[in-house]
Amino acid sequence: MINIRRATAADAAELVRLRGILIAAMQGHHPENDEWRQRARMTLERRLIAPEPTLVAFVVEQPDAPSRLAACAVGTVEERLGGPGNPSGLTGYVFNVATDPAHRRRGYSRLCTTALLDWYRDHGIATVDLRATAPAEPLYRSLGFVRTTDPAMRLHITATI
Repeated sequence: MINIRRATAADAAELVRLRGILIAAMQGHHPENDEWRQRARMTLERRLIAPEPTLVAFVVEQPDAPSRLAACAVGTVEERLGGPGNPSGLTGYVFNVATDPAHRRRGYSRLCTTALLDWYRDHGIATVDLRATAPAEPLYRSLGFVRTTDPAMRLHITATI
């Protein structure tokens, strides 16, 4: 039986490790700068213990090494202005769905993502967004996600701090 559970702050380093695997797979190489790892770990440690969390993660541990994670799905909650399609304005965002290469093709990502979607449902969050890589799109489609007509755009602002 596969044991899926909600992540705790103690899982932060492993969640960052899996994020590094995901980033390397998406970019075709490992990130050149590792400064992000410490910042990501600190963010996870802080946000995973919040009494009313706006960041949650679900994980599967490696069967042969319980202190290591086999897979995860991380999501946030954002409160936007309500509208006709989402009166509450609460929107979930799924990201960092990652599986350790040695544990792929076992359904772990599906289980983690399903647990996250159930958490959203239990918390009254009816709208959930994500961005999918081409290989992951069939998984998300099977869970009910559909493409939207909204084009995504991004701006990188240089900090002046």
